[in-house]
Amino acid sequence: MKKREKGSVMKENELKLLSELMKSSRKSDRELAKAIRCSQPTVTRMRNKLEKEGYIKEYTVIPDFAKIGYHLMAVTLATINASGDEKHVLEIGKMARKVFQESAPLEIIFSARGMGLGYQGIIISLHKDYASYLKLRDWLIVASAKAYNFLDASTIEGFVISLDDTVHYRNLTFSTLAKSLLNSREE
Repeated sequence: MKKREKGSVMKENELKLLSELMKSSRKSDRELAKAIRCSQPTVTRMRNKLEKEGYIKEYTVIPDFAKIGYHLMAVTLATINASGDEKHVLEIGKMARKVFQESAPLEIIFSARGMGLGYQGIIISLHKDYASYLKLRDWLIVASAKAYNFLDASTIEGFVISLDDTVHYRNLTFSTLAKSLLNSREE
């Protein structure tokens, strides 16, 4: 099978399938076939192809985090101590990745480098309480020191969200993104 080149455009039915799976990954291939108007064997083939090519990373559930004991979500920003030298940036990234893989708190659900507001690193995490969040911040300082101070500890900033709050403007979901995928193709 010819492998799709990186950055190439997905076929219309593949995009529809991915969108349906983002709305609900519990649907059977038969239900998906009906939704995107193609045969069940075609859906099975497309799903396998999308998995193999990395378009589908995993199938998961988005629980009500507060009901399972996670009452806070935190967005933590930090400055990465790396010179503008690309080799140094890659070296720092490699060290940070190793530290995160070996000892990062399991409450971290996403971590990456980026840029904005004067920061180059972001961590999104879930916590049972504020003390748990403070432990994460302490861990960041210790982990950074172990990996040649890849973070500037004085710049770690956090934004903490109560998941118990009854006012959320949009709950965490991929359904809206699934609709956006299809709409962007039509435009």
